[in-house]
Amino acid sequence: MTLAIEAHGLTKRFGKTRALAGVDLEVEQGRVLGVLGPNGAGKTTAVRILATLLRPDGGTARVAGHDVLADPKAVRAAIGLTGQYASVDEELTGLENLVMIGRLLHLRRGAARARADELLREFDLVDAAKRSVKTYSGGMRRRLDLAASLIGRPRIVYLDEPTTGLDPAKRDDVWDMVRSLTRQGTTVLLTTQYLEEADALANEITVIDHGRVIAHDTPQGLKRQVGGQTLEVRPLDPADVERVRPILARIGTREVEQPAPDQLAVPVADDGALTAVVSALATERIAVAELALRLPSLDEVFYALTGERAGDDTAASSPQTTTDQEEEAA
Repeated sequence: MTLAIEAHGLTKRFGKTRALAGVDLEVEQGRVLGVLGPNGAGKTTAVRILATLLRPDGGTARVAGHDVLADPKAVRAAIGLTGQYASVDEELTGLENLVMIGRLLHLRRGAARARADELLREFDLVDAAKRSVKTYSGGMRRRLDLAASLIGRPRIVYLDEPTTGLDPAKRDDVWDMVRSLTRQGTTVLLTTQYLEEADALANEITVIDHGRVIAHDTPQGLKRQVGGQTLEVRPLDPADVERVRPILARIGTREVEQPAPDQLAVPVADDGALTAVVSALATERIAVAELALRLPSLDEVFYALTGERAGDDTAASSPQTTTDQEEEAA
């Protein structure tokens, strides 16, 4: 197993605020690690340390085989970073921004222009290429920022909440871009509060809360760890709901719930519950419109682990959420 990113025991404080309290992260080459956590959990702090933008107070980190403290220049040469907010120059055109970044990365002018043109096509920005960025919509700026992080064809890409502010169609475009990167062997570290994004893209997920790693597994593994499976039944005739209830009560491990007037659901111990309920429904001659056995959603997993919904504004009241602001001032 070749690790593109490995961090052990990372710690960081900003004044009285503990941003990281011994975080471990590992990402295999060519894989996507999703990093989840409530607002202020320490996700961005970890990314900034791995990008050599912050010095940790303790612990070690290696990126592309290089120590982030001992050889930061080599780390920067291997990575691309898209932060939470677009960092392009509003006074320049989209094309000028990308060419400038290419030149800063020591590309010859012709090579920088060719790479800029390629990315403008890929991110559907050709028509706006010669317009000042200050005339771009928020989604266009976000796409340009993503393109800028890929100018140097980095082996490792950090995407810190990359689809914030994008509409669903443009979010799908970014997802396709991430999949394309991994097909080419690029490693991606993705922080996000869109749990469906992590579910769709990440090979593995690390959950951070209050500066500590509280869970790590594949998306499916996390779902199995936290909540088992749920059996859902929607009878063809809504009047049969009460006939279905005692069947699920015998099969389930907890009380039967009714998420909709014509639907019942119950947690079950294993896959065998599906066979049992099919047999029982057939015996009772109850036709069904919908029958499903599902793992918990990643949103349910996140809530079970952290006690918060993803993106919940109540997290803003936590002292931990001052991390990013204090970090900027540091």
